Formats: sequence, C-alpha cells, structure tokens
Amino acid sequence: EILIHDDASTDRTADIIREYEKQYPDLIKAIYQTENQYSLGKSISTINLKRAQGKYIALCEGDDYWTDPYKLQKQLNYMENHPECSLCVHGGYIVNGIEKKMQTKHRPSRRNKIFTVEEVIGGGGSLFLTNSMFYPKEYGNIRPPFFDIAPVGDYPTAISLSLLGSVYYIDEFMSAYRTGVINSWTALNTSTEKQIVHYSKIAAMLDEIDQYTKGKYKGAINNRKFQNQFIVLLEQRKFKETKSAKYKEYYRSLSYRQKFVIFLDQYFP
Repeated sequence: EILIHDDASTDRTADIIREYEKQYPDLIKAIYQTENQYSLGKSISTINLKRAQGKYIALCEGDDYWTDPYKLQKQLNYMENHPECSLCVHGGYIVNGIEKKMQTKHRPSRRNKIFTVEEVIGGGGSLFLTNSMFYPKEYGNIRPPFFDIAPVGDYPTAISLSLLGSVYYIDEFMSAYRTGVINSWTALNTSTEKQIVHYSKIAAMLDEIDQYTKGKYKGAINNRKFQNQFIVLLEQRKFKETKSAKYKEYYRSLSYRQKFVIFLDQYFP
C-alpha cells in the first residue's frame, strides 16, 4: 500500500495524488489536509505509520524518489532472511532539485555492512538517506521519550531502530535525495541562527538518549555533540576556534576541498 499524507500543499500535488488514487484505489490511500499541520506545531511523523497495514514500513518523503524498481524486494528479502535486523538502508544519489542533475553519491560505506549503535549515533542525521529506510512496522510503533524533543524524525528513528536490532546497509544506489527545493525542510533551515538552534535541540535529544540507554553509549553521544559544536563554529565563521587544539582532530578529518573552502571564506569572504 502507498500511504500519502498531503499536508495542505500549495501547488498541484493534491490534484496529482487524486488522479493516481482514482487509477489505483486499492493501492493508494491519501489524506488531504486543508490546513498545514506542521505549521500548527502538530506531529505528522506518525500519521501514516498508525494506519499502515503492512509488515514493513518504507519511507519516501515529498522531495525524494526511489530509482531502483527492485529496491523494496531487495530490502524485503534481506529482512525476511535476517529477523534480527531492525533497519535496512542503502546508498543513493544527491540530485539538484532545480536542474535535476546528479551532484554526488551518498554512500555511508563502500561495501555491504552492519552498522553498530555507536556508528549510527556518531554518524549524525546525515549518515543514512531517509528515503532508504526500511523497517518492521512493529518497531516503528516504539517511540522512546527522546522522540518528543527531537527537531527531526530520521535521526532519532535510526537510533531507536539500532537499539532494537542490527542495522544493515546495502551498498547500492536505489534512491535520490533532492536538494535546493524551495520550501523543503533544508531550504527553510539554512540560516546560521536556525542551524544553531537545530544543533542545540539535537544536543538535548542526545542527552535524553544518554539517559534512556543508561549511559551505555555516552562516548559516542559526547563525540557527536562535540562534532556538532565544531559544525556550529564553522557556521558562525569562527575559523580560528575551529583550528584550535580543542578541535584539531575534527579539523584534520576534513577533506582538502573543505579546508580550501574554509581558507577562501576566511581570507576572501
């Protein structure tokens, strides 16, 4: 089944959904909001989850799309053969939403791999593409307290699922994540001030996870928070601080290209 929640779109999205709904009434099940629920501060992450009838959930958010016709079959096969797996993900393409051209590939690993809880926490919210997530519905209904204060849904979902079983990554490119889309979450949260607020909320969420797991992953949590502090300093263009002894390890881990961009921004703003 294809469960669609249209949160009061202002373009022709609702009309397009209705056209497909007429063609495939047994497959497509849509909800049409007349007022944007997200702007009202309401949680929309569980609306489709609560009405799902299937054994598994596969996520695909509005700006994204799947590219491999066998994506779901491949993930289903793995999950059915590995009941200990609580989350299956894969690689994908980063596509320019305006020009519709591929910018780069998103590849958390250069081989098929099982990720540990520490790696999921340490990888941050960008470790896995949301549109690659495939997991048992029964696990999706488990929402620990840290979800209540999380500023996003994909990062805490990945962490929560990693605590319930193994996380398996398929090293294949089977979806596309679009960037530069007007009114997308990323586009609306790119200012430095909003980024600072975002990472502050992530830090609070990680502290809640630390309590929830009784300190079992404190090292990974503190390391992630420290990395986020480094990112905030870059956002604030406090380059001298990013090069200080405190953050030396993280600065060294940057690519030559990233260091060059920082150099240009610092001396030729």
